[in-house]
Amino acid sequence: MPLRPAIDSSAAWRALHAHRTSFAGTTLNDLFAADPARGERCHATAAGIYLDYSKNHFTDTTLSLLEELAAVAELPEHIVALFAGAPVNRSEQRAALHPALRGAAPDAAIGREIEQSRTRMLALAQALRAGEIRGATGQVITDLVHLGIGGSDLGPRLVVSAFAERRAPSPRVHFVTSLDNTALAAVLAHCVPATTLFVLASKSFSTLETLSNADLARRWLGAAGIAADHIGRHFAAITSKPERAKAWGIADDRILTLGEGIGGRYSLWSAMGLPIAVALGPDIFTELLAGANAMDQHFRTASLRTNLPILHGLLSVWQINFWHHGTRAVLPYVHGLRHLPDYLQQLMMESLGKRVAQDGRELTIQTGAIIWGSEETNGQHSFHQLLLQGTQTVPADFIATAIPHCDAEPHRQLYANCLAQSRALMVGQDRATLEKELLAAGHSGAEAAFLASHREVPGDRPSNTLVLAAHAPACLGALLALYEHSVYVQSVIWGINAFDQWGVELGKQAASAIGAALVGADASAYDSSTRALMARWNSAGARSD
Repeated sequence: MPLRPAIDSSAAWRALHAHRTSFAGTTLNDLFAADPARGERCHATAAGIYLDYSKNHFTDTTLSLLEELAAVAELPEHIVALFAGAPVNRSEQRAALHPALRGAAPDAAIGREIEQSRTRMLALAQALRAGEIRGATGQVITDLVHLGIGGSDLGPRLVVSAFAERRAPSPRVHFVTSLDNTALAAVLAHCVPATTLFVLASKSFSTLETLSNADLARRWLGAAGIAADHIGRHFAAITSKPERAKAWGIADDRILTLGEGIGGRYSLWSAMGLPIAVALGPDIFTELLAGANAMDQHFRTASLRTNLPILHGLLSVWQINFWHHGTRAVLPYVHGLRHLPDYLQQLMMESLGKRVAQDGRELTIQTGAIIWGSEETNGQHSFHQLLLQGTQTVPADFIATAIPHCDAEPHRQLYANCLAQSRALMVGQDRATLEKELLAAGHSGAEAAFLASHREVPGDRPSNTLVLAAHAPACLGALLALYEHSVYVQSVIWGINAFDQWGVELGKQAASAIGAALVGADASAYDSSTRALMARWNSAGARSD
């Protein structure tokens, strides 16, 4: 795709700015009063997901203007380019092939490569589940410890925890990410060296946290008496650099590969999904892919007014750039989805945290939002106070299931709370009504005014509600693909690259250099704060430890 002028210089962008002023004094309550059927009308459904987007500040005119903006940004052409395997990751000259992992391969050669990789991964998973993989002493592997971080951890961890009740009793699957060795020690306290397999999940096979934990694991195995030339039987690897894994000591038949076109945060659909297939079985992994593929096809073919990822992405741009909402809460009312906010935090913030356009020009508009959230109703007893009565507006995505995923009565209560919170954010509680109620309850005029000022909830705060047909692998796959494509839509509008992460790379390089300075390398070039903190580390005796 050729590069285009900055989107904020377009007539469509200026028209949206002018249109934004028309909302002065108009609340969500006003929009619903003017259109009593707004809730029934402003929704879209696909791949087992119902998106209610009615509780956002928009009119049909807004959607038309956003549609014009999408046309100026050539969104339809960029969608074609994504699925065609074009190098949409311009800074690294790579395609973004995560949709191909779900069945939308751009050509037969890529399709064959993906199928071969998936077949090898599922075969290894099935062999582990069947007790056919044995360690150095000939005993069956009973524990799989997945060593990864970021995209090599968050996706598999989310899916495995989402369907914990369907996990196989053996091998048990554990996840370790932290560089703090106490995290690995806590897991290994429940494992036996002779029956433990470590999976090193690192696309580059150079990730500090993963390789540090791998070295600890190797020492743990050696201390248990496993001979050095047999320790390799207790390791497997998932990487795009198989030669590095082999040099580390992992056998060819234990190395699973993924292509350079598979970004870490988009990799759970690849061989990186090994823990999913081991813990939950190949069928569940396949169902997950099928749900994501269904959303892929919807994204490719549905019109803007019915397209879930496009609606979610364009309304996010509308909120970020024209309403200046710099944060979004993700609130799943499903215990199994408690890790979803963590997963989306990386997906959205790593993809959209960019300050230059595809051609390197510095942007003059905001990109991305801070993503956070937690399992509900836990959040209602902690941070919802800020959502409801705080001084800043935080758009929210509420997520629930239609079919009960737990006992009927708890599910009813969860669904009721989900709807109640989204309605409370929108409707609020006005001071005048509160004063009347307090006066009727016997309070004096002064008391009623004072208490009403504290109890008032402003309302007029936007949200989406996403209802999954069921808490099922296919629906989760569709939900994750929806968010992936929403991210892509936003990146196309802003003209940024959603598939690189050079800021992350800088942090890695800086940590390596400072680590060397802590053990004697020249630190004179560092600022006084960093030097003082280095001195603090040395004076505390950490160096000798």
